[in-house]
Amino acid sequence: MKRSFYRLLALILLAATCSGAYAQFNLGRALGALVKTSQALTISDEQMAAYVKQSVQAMDAKNDVVPENDPYAQRLRRLTAGMTQADGIPLNFKVYKTNDINAFACPDGSVRVFTGIMDMMNDDELLGIIGHEIGHVQRRHSRKAFKNQLLGDALKDAVASAGQTGELLSQSALATLGQGLANAQYSQKQENEADDSGYEFLVANGRNPWGMVQAFQKMQSMEQRGGQQSSYMQKMFSSHPETAKRIERMSKRAAKEGWPKPGTAEDEGLQPKKLLPQGTSHNQATINNKPPKEYIEVRF
Repeated sequence: MKRSFYRLLALILLAATCSGAYAQFNLGRALGALVKTSQALTISDEQMAAYVKQSVQAMDAKNDVVPENDPYAQRLRRLTAGMTQADGIPLNFKVYKTNDINAFACPDGSVRVFTGIMDMMNDDELLGIIGHEIGHVQRRHSRKAFKNQLLGDALKDAVASAGQTGELLSQSALATLGQGLANAQYSQKQENEADDSGYEFLVANGRNPWGMVQAFQKMQSMEQRGGQQSSYMQKMFSSHPETAKRIERMSKRAAKEGWPKPGTAEDEGLQPKKLLPQGTSHNQATINNKPPKEYIEVRF
């Protein structure tokens, strides 16, 4: 990245020294892009959070955010009750009303869940997806993806031709950056790391981590049957052999740690069964990060 920065600086200086080129080159814009590149190379967590927050605000304004009294919002609020932070990063949750199947978490702790994925997942599975996405935040994967995109955008701005206008981090740029976060592609190593962190996040917040395994199994099954496809499935399961290994690894961990596997309804039209420990509230199933010994079965 530093090499790219110095190449960019050389390009700007060369343009400034050539009178003909200077007349065709927006030096102010190029220098602005240079500053942007420099910031991207050394950006702090606080600066990154501010940039991401602006991007999320732009997406929230563009998308149909369901109101707090909507059943989707009420369901998400119930499921995420008590989930206030991840490694010191404050969390906030909203639902986008769209048939698209997606969910994502940003470096500033903004978690956005689409109604499309809420419709296909039961409570435990949806929590598993949310935990996995928060795992990317905890491992700083989403921060790195955003930083790379910010730097890439700066390089494009630096070579912009004369006559182009617009301030850095304009609303359109912020929306583009936000869409990049929503559809970020991660390596298999990063996905495995997010699985582990997401699992631990769920356990730390009293949730049954089997939901993550079951969510992966459901989406993998849909792909294998040639059913509904989505960009979320593609980015989560770009390698089928690795997907099977991920499911097996997380299943073994949950079984080894004594977590009871929640029952699931075969008929998609039926409400799935939930497992609730005696004396505790819905989906809050651990004390000191250990699964309870006694459960009662409750139907919702």
